Amino acid sequence: PDEKLDLNDSKWEDIHVITGALKMFFRELPEPLFTYSHFNDFVNAIKQEPRQRVHAVKDLIKQLPKPNQDTMQVLFRHLKRVVENGEKNRMTYQSVAIVFGPTLLKPEKETGNIAVHTVYQNQIVELILLELNSVFGR
Repeated sequence: PDEKLDLNDSKWEDIHVITGALKMFFRELPEPLFTYSHFNDFVNAIKQEPRQRVHAVKDLIKQLPKPNQDTMQVLFRHLKRVVENGEKNRMTYQSVAIVFGPTLLKPEKETGNIAVHTVYQNQIVELILLELNSVFGR
């Protein structure tokens, strides 16, 4: 059954509760928003020359299932608004990428150097936030 949430309830006043719920939603999906099958492609895209990265990432996003693309667009537009209010919330492009990178984008099996993966995960999320209009049009 669909639960009706009252966002005016005081328990939602702590922004960390809402952020935690959002992260948990994405973490608990059967497959990450950036699907397992595309993980290495996204990593290879972010390793390219800076001028080619945006184009490569945009092309990969277009290969994802439509619901993933739509969800991604809404989520990243929201996260961009979070960063734009950085004076109030102290969130930067980098900090949002660190928080959401590993949740949205991960290899199916953790192999090799997790720290290296984390760097790429964060860079990909940060790039999409910085280049939102190029990646999603408008």
